[in-house]
Amino acid sequence: MLQQTVLRAARLGEAADPIIVCGENLYPPVSDHMAEIGVDGFRAVLEPVGRSTAPAAAAAALLSAADDLLLVLPADHAIEDTEAFVEAVERAVAAARAGWLVTFGIAPDRPETGYGYIEHGPAITGIPGVIRIASFREKPDRPTARRYLDSGRYSWNSGMFLFRAATFIEELASESPGMIRQVRAALGDEGDDGPVVLEEQAFTACPEGSIDRTVMEQTRRGAMAPLEAGWSDLGSWAALWEQAIRDQDGNMVTGPAEVRSVSSSYVSAADRTVLVVGLDGVIVVDTGDAVLVAAMDRAQDVRPPELSRDQPE
Repeated sequence: MLQQTVLRAARLGEAADPIIVCGENLYPPVSDHMAEIGVDGFRAVLEPVGRSTAPAAAAAALLSAADDLLLVLPADHAIEDTEAFVEAVERAVAAARAGWLVTFGIAPDRPETGYGYIEHGPAITGIPGVIRIASFREKPDRPTARRYLDSGRYSWNSGMFLFRAATFIEELASESPGMIRQVRAALGDEGDDGPVVLEEQAFTACPEGSIDRTVMEQTRRGAMAPLEAGWSDLGSWAALWEQAIRDQDGNMVTGPAEVRSVSSSYVSAADRTVLVVGLDGVIVVDTGDAVLVAAMDRAQDVRPPELSRDQPE
């Protein structure tokens, strides 16, 4: 999926070499994956610990020229229609150059509780195909998600962004000065060659936070470009099942698992045999040290119930 993400971005007309932010331990496999697809000009930024997406994007922005446009793409998204993706990004370029921080919104087709929602604002004068963001709404309960869906005034928040490097740095410095200060300290005086290894003590002291909550929910420069490209963030077992190649009964079965009279289900076993009998629309995952059994339509309910709005995802 990392390879697909990089190749997808390379379809953009003026795309520069990618910056890949990852854990230090992932640098060898990332390098191997890039070599497999003939990408040898990427810049790696290696994190000693994870601090969510805002510090990661800040490191990339600080390593870029002020007017560079940064397209921030998680590496675990599935997008079926690359051409539609490219067209949406190209529509958003004018807004990003004008100082807007653009996210890409997905038209919802179900009352999904696992995604954040974007409330539509007015169109941006002179920039067709991009609208202002009226508000961000965190992952809702099912009745609220149904209300959002029925209103037609909301899109799913894809978690993909486009903005000028300087614009993002300015907004982050305003909303979380401690974060940008620690990322600067962690970068130190890096040269132009080789991976950028973030200094552990400085980066560990960096506040944790997502781009959504740290910047996008606070800024007055938030904009949204609609994206209709067969998108999924594969953020749940149900999403994995939707994208998987399934058998004639609609099942995705991996590992030493067996199903009998089962349909429309995701069954995964790690080291021991798992047998599922006579069920429809279920998720069964055995990781060796834990077992999950859930209805397919409740797949998002596995996230911690105590997760508050002030905590990073």
